[in-house]
Amino acid sequence: MSTREQHSRARRLLAAAAAALTVPAGLAPHQAVAADGDKVLTVAVAQSVDSLSPFLAQRLVSTSIHRLMYEYLTNYDPKDAHAVPALATEWKSSPDKLTWTYTIRSDSKWSDGQRVTAQDAAWTFQKMMTDEGAATANGSFVGNFREVTAPSPTELVIRLKKPQATMTSLDVPIAPKHIWEKVGDFSKFNNDKDFPVVGNGPFVLTDYKPDSYVRLKANKDFWRGAPKFDELVFRYYKDQDAAVAALRKGEVSFVAGSPSLTPAQAASLKGEKNIHVNDAPGRRFYALAANPGAQARNGQKFGDGHPSLLDERVRHALFRAVDRETVIERVFQGHAVRGEGYIPPRFSTYFWKPADGQELSYDPAQAARLLDQAGYKKNGDGKRLGKDGKPITYRVLCHATDPNDKAIGQYLEEWWGELGIGVRLDCLDNVTDPWLAGTYDLAFDGWSVNPDPDFVLSIHTCAALPATPKDTGATDNFICDKRYDELYARQLAEYDPAERADLVKQMQSRLYDTGYMNVMAYPNAVEAYRTDHIKSITTMPEKAGNIYGQDGYWSWWSATPADSDGSSGGSGSAGVVIGLVAGGAVLVAAGVFFALRRRATAEDRE
Repeated sequence: MSTREQHSRARRLLAAAAAALTVPAGLAPHQAVAADGDKVLTVAVAQSVDSLSPFLAQRLVSTSIHRLMYEYLTNYDPKDAHAVPALATEWKSSPDKLTWTYTIRSDSKWSDGQRVTAQDAAWTFQKMMTDEGAATANGSFVGNFREVTAPSPTELVIRLKKPQATMTSLDVPIAPKHIWEKVGDFSKFNNDKDFPVVGNGPFVLTDYKPDSYVRLKANKDFWRGAPKFDELVFRYYKDQDAAVAALRKGEVSFVAGSPSLTPAQAASLKGEKNIHVNDAPGRRFYALAANPGAQARNGQKFGDGHPSLLDERVRHALFRAVDRETVIERVFQGHAVRGEGYIPPRFSTYFWKPADGQELSYDPAQAARLLDQAGYKKNGDGKRLGKDGKPITYRVLCHATDPNDKAIGQYLEEWWGELGIGVRLDCLDNVTDPWLAGTYDLAFDGWSVNPDPDFVLSIHTCAALPATPKDTGATDNFICDKRYDELYARQLAEYDPAERADLVKQMQSRLYDTGYMNVMAYPNAVEAYRTDHIKSITTMPEKAGNIYGQDGYWSWWSATPADSDGSSGGSGSAGVVIGLVAGGAVLVAAGVFFALRRRATAEDRE
């Protein structure tokens, strides 16, 4: 398939997406109240929506919106991230762990008035099991499902082929069967034409304009209680400084950054009247990913990644020529932790560090030796030559809206230039087209990780590759390694928490050794909001956590307007406490204790 055809395919999949958001009519500066008296919370974001279909979306902004629109079977406790009730009020497994039964709550209804039943959940999973397009975003969760049935409106039964440790962390939005069964091609339907969109979450999507805004109204009938803000608007800013300026003017209530504020922006906001800066350990990693050679599951190769990157010695050389301490000190200016393994230290159960003698530490001299050993030697001009005799220049995909990408890109030009390797930064508004087409050499990469890391681990399995070059898979950057796949299968079937954590660490070790992913940093969640708009809001974890992009909907559901007397909206924090107590009882009854779950969904290609 030609590059033109590959790009066309990627564009079709992204059609009608790319968005996030504008101030609603009637919202004046320095106010969080619309002309009709509704209390409006406006969030400035720097990422475009990739799709409003819960079956396709992978970006953080999109999956965060879906958490507000649709319930999942379970949710995360905002304190310690253990599984708590959501659409399912309780769950239990058979002794052999091959049959899971969920009790579906009877007090949830779709925004068009129809009751939510177990059949909606069964249909959602069945569609993902039988339609590859519907499995685009979250297919890894159902690959081990043998059968899904709904014996009654309140009973959902999932039978497995083999034990699966993620059964209390199925991060899949449950869709209304009576709406979605009318959809034809799930790989193309973006759910962005008819409003309001039928859902059962704390908010209802009422309007959307690509690369401008997403508007949601509070669901007054939400079972946990209605949000206290009447309307939630995600407004898109291509320029992050403009978003910060809008916060200062009161045109928006909250700024998350891209995905975080820069150190300079955060410093400029600290101490300003009516503005609070939240700086907490993040749930993301920030990495440089090498193109290992784009391929499909049918064995067909495509794209034009530089062939030298197929050599592990070259990838290790590039790894050793990146000074991560400089990245932390000069780019993030201390608002990040030095990168090690794939999972951030916030998730201590699964956090991994390379062993003594394993670390690919900063060592330019060793990097040069590795390149020499691989046969890529310098010419008289100091340039490394490829096997074709031409100087090597790597194309590095860069997000145009992320200043960190550009800053680190300049360091790469310096560090790799000393090795005799050229760097061409391709900073684009839309990196997805070349990424899906495999027409890049390296790319700045980052994902938010869920407390249960299964999803971000699954995107590097061979099963995540696209079926053919014309299709789209769940893969991050086309990695396919048999040893990694074996470890992935073992951790998925392991219920013992300590044993599973050890397997997850072995997976990270394997990913590190192959050199495809250079995790440079774990950035803090640096964000800010106006205290004259927002009186209180829940972070996750509650003691020191993020607001934007949570594992759940706690922040926007709990947010209280600054002028609130506390009587509006739903049940507030009491609703959380009740849910968490019930969830704890259910887990004890099931005899299964999961303290951790997957990242904000398919949550995010960023």
